[in-house]
Amino acid sequence: MTRKESILATAKNTIIAESKAIANLSELLTEDFAKAVEIIFQSKGRLVVTGIGKSAIIAQKIVATMNSTGTPSMFLHASEAIHGDLGMLQDGDVTICISKSGNSPEIKALVPLLKRFGNPLIGITGNLTSFLGKESDYVLNAYVESECDPINLAPTNSTTAQLVIGDALAVCLMELRNFKAEDFAKYHPGGALGKKLLLRVKDMLEPNRKPQVSPDSSIKTVIVEISEKRLGVTAVVENNKVIGIVTDGDIRRMLNDRDSFSDLTAKDIMTKNPKMVKSSDMVVDALNILEDFSITQLIVADNDEYLGVIHLHDILKEGIV
Repeated sequence: MTRKESILATAKNTIIAESKAIANLSELLTEDFAKAVEIIFQSKGRLVVTGIGKSAIIAQKIVATMNSTGTPSMFLHASEAIHGDLGMLQDGDVTICISKSGNSPEIKALVPLLKRFGNPLIGITGNLTSFLGKESDYVLNAYVESECDPINLAPTNSTTAQLVIGDALAVCLMELRNFKAEDFAKYHPGGALGKKLLLRVKDMLEPNRKPQVSPDSSIKTVIVEISEKRLGVTAVVENNKVIGIVTDGDIRRMLNDRDSFSDLTAKDIMTKNPKMVKSSDMVVDALNILEDFSITQLIVADNDEYLGVIHLHDILKEGIV
């Protein structure tokens, strides 16, 4: 076996081992999981998640997921907790403590202090008979048969199991809260994801880029309007109602078909019933229309009132895709 083949085989075995460890978690669920979800859901405080070592890193990821899906959460490092950070705990908070063994010195020192506050304690551990397993009010079993590294020491399967349990908690809480895309958008206003969820057509309209001509406008007027507004299109508007559009493609086709256009007007070459969107529509929905019909511009109109044009290139500049 070549080195490349050996590397690929090891990677494949690692992925298979972790997937099996995750799949086995579904068989380890008990009523404690449902009770833990309920106690977090009913809490008037925050969810405080703690751990040590690699479990602390998993705890931080769980906190990030919870915060972004509607469950206010905080990370508490187990070793820092006993040196003053316990002060962040408040009445009404629910605590989650994560530890593979459930018996590490930091966990043994921290758990009694957590219980002294009287907050519900949820343990995520691979050892139900451990100190953490016995002292927790609700125990979530994260048992894995072994790690997937060659010496069975590096946290791999075990931390993946902890992470998956955290994700399962978050998804269950999302369903209980009837958490929707609109809610998700409130916590993700930035980046491509935020723009997909929040950006509306009206946010992209520019008042000084509103190309329009009348039905009787000359072809020269049409060409000038398209060129000046630089959107590759102009609306044909009558009584502020869009009755058609003329694109730069329409101009090229007209020139190919005729030697003279002095007798033509906008209404003679316009496309009737153009695709339109409302100003309140989401930009991502406008993008889908553009892609579905292989076009690059959409007329924007509310109650037949012409408002402007949204262009594919402007959407792409926003980083929606």
